[in-house]
Amino acid sequence: MRRKRARHLLYAGITVCLVLVHACRSKRTQSEHIADTPEELQQKTKSFISKLLQQTAAGGGSRTDSRLHLNQPAFCKYLYEKNGNTPLWSEQGNWKRQADSLFGFIRESKLYGLFSQDYHANELFMIHRLLEADSLNKTAKKDAMIWAKSDVMLTDAFVQILKDIKLGRLPDDSITLNKDTLLTGDFFLQQFNTLQQQGSMTAQVQVLEPRHRGYQQLKKGILKFLQQADFREHTRVPAKNDPGYKIALQKRLFEGGYIVFDSVMADSAQLAEAVKKFQNEKGLLVDGRAGEGTIRMLNLSDAEKFIRVAISLDKYKKLPPEMPSRYIWVNAASNNLEVVEDTAVKFSSRIICGKAKTRTPLLNGSISQLITYPQWVPPPSIVTKEILPAVKKNPDYLARKGFSLLDKDGNEVDPYSVDWSKYNKGVPYRIVQGSGDANALGVLKFHFDNKYSVYLHDTNQRYLFGNAMRSLSHGCVRVQEWQKLAYYILRNDSLHSSGSYHMADSLKTWLHQKIKRHIMVKKKMPVYIRYITSEARSGNLVFYDDVYGEDKMIREKFFAGK
Repeated sequence: MRRKRARHLLYAGITVCLVLVHACRSKRTQSEHIADTPEELQQKTKSFISKLLQQTAAGGGSRTDSRLHLNQPAFCKYLYEKNGNTPLWSEQGNWKRQADSLFGFIRESKLYGLFSQDYHANELFMIHRLLEADSLNKTAKKDAMIWAKSDVMLTDAFVQILKDIKLGRLPDDSITLNKDTLLTGDFFLQQFNTLQQQGSMTAQVQVLEPRHRGYQQLKKGILKFLQQADFREHTRVPAKNDPGYKIALQKRLFEGGYIVFDSVMADSAQLAEAVKKFQNEKGLLVDGRAGEGTIRMLNLSDAEKFIRVAISLDKYKKLPPEMPSRYIWVNAASNNLEVVEDTAVKFSSRIICGKAKTRTPLLNGSISQLITYPQWVPPPSIVTKEILPAVKKNPDYLARKGFSLLDKDGNEVDPYSVDWSKYNKGVPYRIVQGSGDANALGVLKFHFDNKYSVYLHDTNQRYLFGNAMRSLSHGCVRVQEWQKLAYYILRNDSLHSSGSYHMADSLKTWLHQKIKRHIMVKKKMPVYIRYITSEARSGNLVFYDDVYGEDKMIREKFFAGK
């Protein structure tokens, strides 16, 4: 309440200042800008709109010059040209209903993961208050330049909002599936005409938003998050080797209510207990040690969380407008998998994804076959970074891990007969881990073609699914509910392919008998592997550790200054 009152006082002060500045203009400038009649105001506003658009340099101009900075100057010019350069948001000194709707949307833009400052909010709201303060300054509403500037900024805001809602603020990449990424002047013209007819910016935006269930759930959780958020700055905890680490850690834990004092230095046991409370609340590994992951989460303020939400919403905008009727959704940030059918989650599973150094890549794929008791051929990266150094120390490493060493003809080679010191970046042999219960892929592999040699599979370390922190693999996705997933795929396949009806029974038999089999999936199952660090669960937003540092990079590059 106190902050809201302070904002009102600030706005009132700004309005008064604007009025005083406006009143102190030279008579010459006033005579140029001031209109005596509503008709003259309309004509002068139209003239000034043309001048403003001409003065705006290509690309928006510099924020340090005197020209009006626009984010989308080309599209703004196009809209005015198609409307004869007449004001789009006002008429003869009165706001049109679409302007009121746009003002309201900008005020509430955070509910859509947007930032009002990207849409000229400060300038527009100050002008709006100035024009509404008619009792203080009767000439303000007759000033055509003020109306022209507000009109052009509203048009720019309108275009930018539609672009941010439909496409997001992230660049396209190799996995982007939304092919409708080229927005034309005609698109914005059609959207403006629709707004004129309907008068509701909110309704118009909702049509353009992604229909993906994850996006919709996340957006619904924003209001509750904002109502509870504390955007005050918190103490930032530095790395452990920083001299001020311990003091900053205690202060941050005190600010969060995990320790009851910061006036005297806590001992190690007290700090560890406070860290455990924080870790338990955030779903982290509860060990009482403030490691890198715990420090990252301690430094995740509500302001940073909102930016994470904005980034996550934009990632959904890279998906196609219509998802398949059935697909597998893998979130490498939450270490969770969902099987989605007709927009509903049929079942979910804990998964284990890649470590920070061997991250699970972002992928689009389609499961084409299931392989029982598979062999594992480690990719070159693992051979070079892990297996080769271990074999150099002791060639018996291969036998202990169940690996066979094969030459180009498929003949087995004795690892003790190889001069391993000759190799640094790979070996001229094929290293294969035989099928069996000790195999790293477990007893079932879900194969889909991709350049990373990454798959979904069972594991021989099933106890790791009990960990809170499950970014532990070399990049593949280990699935706890692999049996559910396999039988779901086969049942779905039987509905579309003849001869597949009894495949589920055959799978049980082959697994029981420990037989290697390739089961072709005729109705391929789409797989989407993404990395989204904020989601909604039961109406509440949850945030995951940015293990890969991807959101940190996006934040610094595309959300700087927010």
